[in-house]
Amino acid sequence: MKDNNDHITMLGTGNALATRCYNTCFTLHGARGVLLVDAGGGNGILTQLEKAGIRREDITDLFVTHAHTDHLLGCIWIMRMALQFRYPLRVWSHKKVLDLLTSICRQILPQKEAEDIGNLVTMHCLDDGDRFEAGGFPMQCFDIHSTKERQFGFAALLTDGARLCCLGDEPFSPQCRQYAESADWLMSEAFCLYEDRDRFQPYEKHHSTVLDAARLAEELRVRNLILYHTEDQTLDTRRARYMIEAKTAFSGQVFVPYDLESINL
Repeated sequence: MKDNNDHITMLGTGNALATRCYNTCFTLHGARGVLLVDAGGGNGILTQLEKAGIRREDITDLFVTHAHTDHLLGCIWIMRMALQFRYPLRVWSHKKVLDLLTSICRQILPQKEAEDIGNLVTMHCLDDGDRFEAGGFPMQCFDIHSTKERQFGFAALLTDGARLCCLGDEPFSPQCRQYAESADWLMSEAFCLYEDRDRFQPYEKHHSTVLDAARLAEELRVRNLILYHTEDQTLDTRRARYMIEAKTAFSGQVFVPYDLESINL
């Protein structure tokens, strides 16, 4: 029996243009805090938190992977709630993301609220390989070497000593191997099934298929694989079909969560 309550709640599992599920973002819960990773493309993040039973004020930290709209814009609403209702929030990312969030908030929020950026809501600039603590978890961020937009993944040390690695939402770069190899938990984007690649064209969009993610997880010798950032046209059969394809190449445990589902780590 595990002696910790660490868990992930998937607030959204969809890709940028998904309409039948929310954009990919999730919370990582531990004994000392709650870390929100990205926030989707709008104020739907507030609805997702409410449906999941997560109080906004319990979120201690926000980690933003990159500056694409489906990851960044919901962060403005998370920051606005903290500023308006007066609770502390730490925001972690690289300089471009932090500059964008600060600039947007200062231009569109009431001046009295915007003045507290840097005080109540604090911005923490990270670089490749930096170590920090968020949500009570020791973490290390890493540049995923995106071909589109600078993006960070992260590795987190869980309460029981297990390692969780989030690869971001693009195909794996061998330069990130040190962070992902032999991880207990690997979070990987899977845009669609390999058998559906002609329909959804993941490679043209610089994304992976389920089979690609499964082969990677097996190569990296990870124990558990979480698939997310998917298409939303096959939701009724997504879990079953994704798991079948993943198990053809990966010998560990596979998770294909729906929005608002939690995974015990």
